[in-house]
Amino acid sequence: MSGRGRLALCAFAATVMASCSLLPLVDRATWIVQAAFLLALQAGVGALARRVPLARPLTVLVQAVVTLVLLTLVFAREQAVVGLLPGPEAFEHLSQLLQQGADDVGRYTIPAPSTDGIRLMVVGGTLVIGLAVDALAVTFRSAAPAGLPLLALYSVAAGLSNGGASWLWFLLAAAGYLLLLLAEGRDRLSQWGRMFGGAARSDRPQTPFESDGGPLAPVRTGRRIGALALGIALVIPAALPAMGTGLLGGSGGAGGEGGGGGTISAVNPLVSLQNSLNQPEDREVLRYRTNAQDTQDLYLRIVALDQFDGASWKSSERKIKDVPDVLPQPDGLSPAIGTAEIRTSVSAAGWYTQNWLPMPYPATKVDIGGHWRFEPVGRTLVGDRGQTTQGVQYQVSSLQVRPTADQLAASQPAPPALVQEYTKVPQTLPRIVNTTARRVTKGATTDYQRAVMLQDWFAVKGGFTYDTQVESGSGTEAIARFLKDKQGFCVHFSFSMAAMARTLGIPARVAVGFTPGEPRADGTMSVGLRDAHAWPELYFEGVGWTRFEPTPSRGSAPDYTRPDTPSGGPSNPVKPSEGPSTKPSAAPTPSSSCPAQMRKQNECGAVAPAAPTGGDDGGTPLATVAAVALGVLAALALPLLPLLWRRRVRSRRLARAGHPEADPVTATLTVWREVIDTAWDHGIAPDDSLTPRKAAARMVRLGSLDGPSAESVHRAASAVEQVLYAPSPQHPTGLTEDADRIRTGLRASLPTGPRLRADLAPRSAARLAWAATVKWEAATSRMASRVRTLVRRPTRRPTRGSA
Repeated sequence: MSGRGRLALCAFAATVMASCSLLPLVDRATWIVQAAFLLALQAGVGALARRVPLARPLTVLVQAVVTLVLLTLVFAREQAVVGLLPGPEAFEHLSQLLQQGADDVGRYTIPAPSTDGIRLMVVGGTLVIGLAVDALAVTFRSAAPAGLPLLALYSVAAGLSNGGASWLWFLLAAAGYLLLLLAEGRDRLSQWGRMFGGAARSDRPQTPFESDGGPLAPVRTGRRIGALALGIALVIPAALPAMGTGLLGGSGGAGGEGGGGGTISAVNPLVSLQNSLNQPEDREVLRYRTNAQDTQDLYLRIVALDQFDGASWKSSERKIKDVPDVLPQPDGLSPAIGTAEIRTSVSAAGWYTQNWLPMPYPATKVDIGGHWRFEPVGRTLVGDRGQTTQGVQYQVSSLQVRPTADQLAASQPAPPALVQEYTKVPQTLPRIVNTTARRVTKGATTDYQRAVMLQDWFAVKGGFTYDTQVESGSGTEAIARFLKDKQGFCVHFSFSMAAMARTLGIPARVAVGFTPGEPRADGTMSVGLRDAHAWPELYFEGVGWTRFEPTPSRGSAPDYTRPDTPSGGPSNPVKPSEGPSTKPSAAPTPSSSCPAQMRKQNECGAVAPAAPTGGDDGGTPLATVAAVALGVLAALALPLLPLLWRRRVRSRRLARAGHPEADPVTATLTVWREVIDTAWDHGIAPDDSLTPRKAAARMVRLGSLDGPSAESVHRAASAVEQVLYAPSPQHPTGLTEDADRIRTGLRASLPTGPRLRADLAPRSAARLAWAATVKWEAATSRMASRVRTLVRRPTRRPTRGSA
């Protein structure tokens, strides 16, 4: 084998060995076989291109094109041109797969399942690295820089595994790089070696690896170069913030094997919350059955966001452990607070995929199969080794905590460490947040009063509007904009209230999950996409983390935040109030006229004002009645326009063809056009490339025609051939009757639904749009021609003698 061939083989081996570092990231390792096969094809194309020989840039270009074709063949064959060549649809599909892969990387814990998107990312990434290594080491004969792509491949694997990559994968990648260095030619390696060694020793014979000038043997030089490269590989990633304690250090990730160690750095679940609220179809996510007497406070909590860095709210990196048989007592909950234990059985939809387990808070016991870990601080369960909520069934025992307003008002100060952690706000937080919080809570003497004032200001008194179309955001600028515009959805309300509570010294965080959902006839509760929600949790010593609800028209305000008696003093129990509230109103209230789901989405609108009573009523003007009647008739007639147009066209065609003085050619072709459109209306699309005889046979076959109707089709086709090709066309007879029989036969072969479609929405009505398009293009063409004529018309110049 030639030196270049050995170098190409070593480049291939080095890439495969380095790509093995990605194996712990994906649940199934079959992708590495596929990547190695495609990589071998890529390297083979490079070897053939160099053997031709082609120019170096052209060789790399050919390899890149072949790589793209291979990826298209594997991942976008159905969208490719002739199943092989990448076209616009193939590029779009590959782009969608990459986007899905990026979403899956953020959604799944390690090891992630081998979805199509993730597989494209790892296989495609391996091929890109392999192309770079082959180009640098073989095509351009510079093996040393080829270590950079190999290092990048390993660094990505180590970074995604949160610094928990095994030393075995590091040694494999390093061995591949050393193998590549040793395989490089003597001259190139000698040039690198002079800076690491001295002159050759003259008291010993030269080895075949030494040149006449006596540079160091490439084996020893390769070791020194490799040692330097490995040192860089260890030092540089260790200095990067994302790598934690370095490439070889750090604790295991959530996907690690074994016992109760490991950490989890939760991905922000708010990415899809707004999309869930804006889905056109409220798909069911969960269904549960509970023995709770009242479900209005049974929020299904997924995760708590307790870190606010100014750019977003997110979960802190926490230690996780195996799920205990009985979960520990909730932090800060005193035995003096009334609680009730409830049992809830939950079933997740087969399409719903989430790393965190939705549960009532605080859960005390969870019965579930699969690979789940417990995060004690947030009291959440997170999937391990690719475990998700897809189709899972589980039972949760939880507490319904029932503090009173007096107990919350009398709560003692929280522990200093907890206050310090959960009252942190970024220095970039606008002053409007703190000043607004102090203005709203002016006069309050306890943290409980301040929390209730904040909740009521957002939900009732502040003039805020619930709107899911507002641009989402969780940073300081988004909060300031929300306080100014007063429009947003649950993310804005919960984040803003939590931030304002922290400025007042109240420990606060944001919980993400689902509202209780809607009851079903079988006694279960159904939770849909639009029940996705975020709400603030504030800490009170003796009660623990306590839910508040600042978002208007969403969820329910907890009982402990509602006043025990109406504000404004007690009313007289004997004499009813004579205020406006006692008068009957003709306008329905939102609670009586609006369904619960629409009320929850704030889609009921404002309550209509009551109709005035008393006074003369002269009745509705006649002009208004006539206008309303015409509008109703127009609305009723609009869906019937295709039907009316089609019947008029059919009537005119058959009347023209049946006229005794009609031209034979025109009459026959008119009836044939009517037959073609009738078949089109009944589901047989026209094919202008067929002869009349073949079109008739196709119509009989697709329309299941037989007997008189089939004979009529063949007779009409024969008439068309006669008038088109006969020396003297004869006037056909009975064509209008044939057209009627064909229509009757086509209708008889269809069920009721398609038959109504043929009448009410005839497909041949598309010709009306085509005709309008042709007329529009003709009109615009004439207009453009006139404009060009006016622009180009020469201007008459006055003669010299004219005044």
